[in-house]
Amino acid sequence: MDNTLLILLSSLGGLAVGFGISKFMAKRAEGKRLSESRGQAEMIIKEATISAENIKKEKAIEAKEHFLKKKSEFEEEANRKKNLIIANENKVKQRESQVSKQIEQNKRTEAELESQKENLDAQMEIVKRRKEEIEKTKQDQTAILEKISNLSATEAIDQLKETLKDEARTKASSHIKDIIEEAKLTATKEAKKIVIQTIQRTATEHAIENCVSIFNIESDDIKGKIIGREGRNIRALEAATGVEIIVDDTPEAIIISGFDPVRREIARLSLHRLVTDGRIHPARIEEIVAKTTKNIEEEIVEIGERTVIDLGIHGLHPELIKMVGRMRFRSSYGQNLLQHSREVAKLCATLASELGLNAKQAKRAGLLHDIGKVWPEEAEQPHAIVGMELAKKYKEHPDVCNAIGAHHDEIEMTTLISPIIQTCDAISGSRPGARREIMESYIKRLKDLEALALGFEGVHKCYAIQAGRELRVLVDADKVTDKSAGDLSFEISSKIENDMQYPGQIKVTVIREMRSISYAK
Repeated sequence: MDNTLLILLSSLGGLAVGFGISKFMAKRAEGKRLSESRGQAEMIIKEATISAENIKKEKAIEAKEHFLKKKSEFEEEANRKKNLIIANENKVKQRESQVSKQIEQNKRTEAELESQKENLDAQMEIVKRRKEEIEKTKQDQTAILEKISNLSATEAIDQLKETLKDEARTKASSHIKDIIEEAKLTATKEAKKIVIQTIQRTATEHAIENCVSIFNIESDDIKGKIIGREGRNIRALEAATGVEIIVDDTPEAIIISGFDPVRREIARLSLHRLVTDGRIHPARIEEIVAKTTKNIEEEIVEIGERTVIDLGIHGLHPELIKMVGRMRFRSSYGQNLLQHSREVAKLCATLASELGLNAKQAKRAGLLHDIGKVWPEEAEQPHAIVGMELAKKYKEHPDVCNAIGAHHDEIEMTTLISPIIQTCDAISGSRPGARREIMESYIKRLKDLEALALGFEGVHKCYAIQAGRELRVLVDADKVTDKSAGDLSFEISSKIENDMQYPGQIKVTVIREMRSISYAK
């Protein structure tokens, strides 16, 4: 019991001593930390003070530099304004000097004008006196002439008029042609300018189509395969395509003949595919021709669509687009119909724009004006009427329909674009190299030209030369004088203008040869 109490008291005393020691140690540690904190605070304050001093010095330096910079800028601006003011003052002084000189010059000019006016008045007075003297002299001379000729001035003038009347009448006919030409030149000057500008701005392409196509082959051995046993292959090809295949002695070539260019193209492409494939027999021929025909039809539609897109024409019926594509395989007098129609469309649009008309309608009518030529069915009417009916069928504008139907004068023109279509069609077709004229019509035109000139009195012979662009007329010297030769050339040219149709112009040259023959015996 006593030991237990002793132990308990010892434990309590140990605890009290330990608590006191720990408290002392804690207090000592806290004092040490407080001392360290104060030292750190003093150090931070010292560093802050030093940093503040540095910042203060830097700001002072920056403020001084800014002040110097502003001062320099102010001095530069002040100098610039000062120089500007000095320059303006110099300009004002110079202007004042010029104004002073101008005032002095004006004063001198006014004095000179006043002097000239006085001189002019004096000269006018002199002219007036001279005029009165001349009038008096004229009256005196007239009285003397009347006395000598026993005629009054009025009677003398009448006689002079009668004398000159016959001479004037003779010379008048020779001047009529020049007057008419001058009037035409004056009246059509602007129109010619517009037409020439239109032609210059239109790019022309030349294409010549024939009635035959040439299919080139690598060797003549292929000709036997194309002909086939007893000619069955070539007969099948002709039956399928509707053209004539000519296999003759022409080296490395086969001739495809036919009036329809589309059929010739189908035959040519079919031959190319058959030769490339190597299998040539009637069944294969029919298969290839059918595929080629389908491809050609698709190509025709593609050509038509590409054409209307290039020309900027919208809303055209698909059937008309297909016919436009067929123009690519059609020719007229050797001129490709599609190129001709594109050219006419561009000319019409340009000409209509220059004249202030509807260029889109003119371009549309120009493209479709020969659409009747590619109508697949046989028609007894002219192609212009057929084209007009097709345009009406596919809901084209009435002005476009009239322009198509009237471009060869089959119907009356009722719109302003109709003569434009006719003019541009003539421009495109009559330019040199555009078309090949049929020999029979060419010869007939030359004969008609010569026969027309032979119908005039005094004409001995005449010759149409330079493809009908010049007519040389030989006259009988006994019946036609030198003066009447000019009248005759004018009359013949007028007769040609009224009675004949021809491209360009025709030069009429009248030749009179005088031969004087005598014999020395």
